[in-house]
Amino acid sequence: MASSRERRFRALADEATPPIGAYLRRRLYPLSPADLDDLVEEVLLVAWRRLDDIPAGAEIPWLIGVARNVLRNALRKQRRISLLQARLRPAAPDAAAEDYVIADEGVREALNSLNEDDREILFLHFWDGRNAGELGVILEVSSNAAAVRLSRALERFRRSFDVLAVE
Repeated sequence: MASSRERRFRALADEATPPIGAYLRRRLYPLSPADLDDLVEEVLLVAWRRLDDIPAGAEIPWLIGVARNVLRNALRKQRRISLLQARLRPAAPDAAAEDYVIADEGVREALNSLNEDDREILFLHFWDGRNAGELGVILEVSSNAAAVRLSRALERFRRSFDVLAVE
């Protein structure tokens, strides 16, 4: 017979795994798609260990915050591996011109001009559909602070996009 803790965890895992997987899948590069299951598993391990710390009513945003940290750790590890591998082999050629034409270059350049935190909050809001309250849980700030961060990031994006459009 499963304990109430196990039942609670299973219900949480069933509900949260799809949005966590979607969040991680969109941000997985340069990691391999094969790493996705391991990252989701690591998030669920944290959820199991900290089940009593998960705020009621904000379970998924809290777990996306955990996923964000798990992904950052995995990306840091991948960068260290890549740097080591780069020392061992010659540099690869630049991407083909066709790769740059496919995406809207103005949007891509404007996004690339932003710092990582600004890009992350814009992606969380526009790609993942997270509101200010959920962003606050994910970023571990108040919902007002998250709304201000989102507003400022959006303004920086607009300014960067306008400058690039004039050039």
